Amino acid sequence: MSRLTSVAGSTRAIRATHKTLSSPWATAGAIVIAALWTLPTFGLFLSSFRPAEDITTSGWWTFFAHPRVTLDNYAATLTATSGITVPQALINSLTITIPGALIPITVALLAAYALAWIDFPGRHLLFVAIFAMQIVPLQMLLVPLLRLYTGGLTVGGVAIFPGFAANSMSDGFAQVWLTHTMSALPLAIFMLHNSLSAIPTEIMEAARIDGAGHGRILRSIALPLAMPTVASYAIFQFLWVWNDLLVSTIFTTGKNAPVTKILADLAGMYGQQWHLLTAGTFLAIIVPLIVFFALQRFFVRGLLAGSTKG
Repeated sequence: MSRLTSVAGSTRAIRATHKTLSSPWATAGAIVIAALWTLPTFGLFLSSFRPAEDITTSGWWTFFAHPRVTLDNYAATLTATSGITVPQALINSLTITIPGALIPITVALLAAYALAWIDFPGRHLLFVAIFAMQIVPLQMLLVPLLRLYTGGLTVGGVAIFPGFAANSMSDGFAQVWLTHTMSALPLAIFMLHNSLSAIPTEIMEAARIDGAGHGRILRSIALPLAMPTVASYAIFQFLWVWNDLLVSTIFTTGKNAPVTKILADLAGMYGQQWHLLTAGTFLAIIVPLIVFFALQRFFVRGLLAGSTKG
């Protein structure tokens, strides 16, 4: 009886929440917030097509009174160079961001499954320690990591980590991938652990009775059930790495610089030529927008996962 009462109470709470969130006032508020949130991006989009003299003498909203459109901004931005061109920088950003998102998610998924479903001594203490690492700011890691990458790590005369050659620091992406992976793992493990530990014990026990090992359970049961959380974190990590400027400034130079660094260089080179910066910035946000809208349904499911039980 108590279980039925609990289920009925949860159902009423869900219906009340749905009614509140779907009311006309809530809908109107959501529309206003979405409009205010989208307005700067829309203004950037319009400015990227306006002539340079219009951008420097009037606001983007005057476009509707005196519409003038040009593609010269994009042509000049695509041909501008700061060691490399903007298209090359976009390719570098993809080369950095895709592994920078996939590597920590893969490692975190394995670690989270082990912490959630493999019984070994000290796993709870280890999980707390990993969770506590989220308070360590990335800025504290940059100088030690730079020394590690250039000088390597030697213990007892044995090279544990050989380090990167001085010239490879400007030619490769491995140091950027490692840095983003280290900074992303604590939060990724925490999120995936919470998702995997919410899987009913009966399902896992039934899989073990049928003879499935940990690898098969992770691949066939845990990963599909945790996919909303995986996709949600993939979106966050992709956006974080794509928009990163700090790590790219320290660990990338020359031909492997991402688009964020090239845009910063263009800002220094061209000063007040906002028509080039608006075009370059909008080119830089196209890929994150595509990724977000492609995985939007997983993102929403990941945010709502675990919000209700019953």
